[in-house]
Formats: sequence, structure tokens, C-alpha cells
Amino acid sequence: MMMLQPRDPNALFSGGGISFLSGNKNRRFSYGYSSLKGKRSSMEDFYETRISEVNGQMVAFFGVFDGHGGSRTAEYLKSHLFRNLSSHPEFINNTKSAIVESFKQTDADYLKEASGQKDSGSTASTAVLLGNRLLVANVGDSRVVACISGSAVPLSIDHKPDRTDERERIEQAGGFVIWAGTWRVGGVLAVSRAFGNKVLKAYVVADPEIQEEEIDGVEFLIIASDGLWNVVSNEDAVALVQGVKDAEAASSKLVREAYSCGSADNITCVIVRFDHSFASL
Repeated sequence: MMMLQPRDPNALFSGGGISFLSGNKNRRFSYGYSSLKGKRSSMEDFYETRISEVNGQMVAFFGVFDGHGGSRTAEYLKSHLFRNLSSHPEFINNTKSAIVESFKQTDADYLKEASGQKDSGSTASTAVLLGNRLLVANVGDSRVVACISGSAVPLSIDHKPDRTDERERIEQAGGFVIWAGTWRVGGVLAVSRAFGNKVLKAYVVADPEIQEEEIDGVEFLIIASDGLWNVVSNEDAVALVQGVKDAEAASSKLVREAYSCGSADNITCVIVRFDHSFASL
């Protein structure tokens, strides 16, 4: 279902649900999402929450997509990225490889479809739940943070042009990074990896960085666009919602907090909370 765009910057779109994963144990989790246009004139954030059966296993997909230069790329990712991933023939047996190939293929498909249109791009921060496995894949500067043993643990690292390894990669490919209000690829783009952005594609790739954790050790996940992370630290975000058991209420609380802290961007947040007491029964 397409995410509607709020007319009132203070109007929050939110929702959530409860579901189960199959594996060695039946595992219950809840999820909630909230999205706010905020102080921007248009909405370029999209999000996806999807529970699907893949080859007889229940799999959960969560993602936040923060568009730039328009909403077209983020909207495309919402509709296509998880569909492409779940249909990859190696998704169950070689999940990391399937994620990398699906991200690259989705980017290539989008660039072909968007040929001749205004250049735009998008980040993608995603989490896949498969059995007891949590796989986080990130492109751009949206972010995934976990609460593990009561502490904030980042599961993705922002792709910024001033990251030493990213700057070296861009320069080795023939590009450059300069300061133009912030560090930018080619003096234009403030992220070093993204979907879309055909003009800078040689340098701004859609190759994901992937981190895997066991679900057993994770209390909850926060997946959010930089509209949250620009004004709320990882530690503060976890502390603010650690005692909020309702995932939708927790996501709404973080979005409202970011807005009250002066975030000038769209703000989107997905929270996934695991019920380990149920799994142990």
C-alpha cells in the first residue's frame, strides 16, 4: 500500500503488528512504524514492513528508504527491493549473497526504468529476520541500532563521503569529495552510497554493508532515517523507548522527540521488539 503524504507537518502516520517466525523455536515479535513530513515541503521518506513465507519459512522484512532529489527512488525501493530479495533463488541458503545481488539488481533495474527522468536517489536501511538470524543491510545514512543487554549497539555505519574508507574508494574510482556546506561527492551528494543517482553512479554505489546477529541477544531494533539520527544519539534513542513495550507507541515517541529537537528533515522510524519470554516457553 502506498504511503500517503501528510498535509499537516504535525500529522503522524503510524501503525504496527504482531507476528511469528518459524525456526528452532516459534518466536514472537511486534513492530511499529511512524513517519512525519516535518519541516520539509515534501515527503521523500518511505518505509516497508512485510511478513512473507519463503520456501516454507516465515520471514520478516523491514526497511526505511530516505529519498533525495525527489521521492521516486525511495518509492521504487518500497515496492521492489524486498520482493526481489525474497524471490532470489539463494535467499534461504546463502542469504548474504542474495542480499548483495538483490540490492545491485534492484539498483540496475531502477536506473533502467528511470532513464531520461530527473536524477534522484535513496538510502536503504533494512533488517531481515530469518529463523534466529537478524541480517541488517545498509546503503546510505539511514541507520539501524539495536538494544542489546540494555545498551545501544549500531548495526550499520553511515555511508558519508568523509569516511576514510569511503573517500578512498571514491577517489580510486576517479571521483572526488569536497566541502560544500558539508562533505559531498562531486560537490553534490552528502551520502557516499545510494540507489539511483545515475550521474554519480561510478562513485555512489548501492553495494550494501551487512551485519548479522542472533535474534536471541536483541531486545529491540530501531530503523530510522537521518531525520531522527541528526538530532537524537543512538544512546538517547534506545533510552527513550526502552521502557515502552508497544512498538508503535515507541516509534511515535522517537519521531516526536526528533521533531521537538529541531529536526529539519522528514522523520521515519520502524521499531521491532522481540518477545524472548514467549520463545522460551
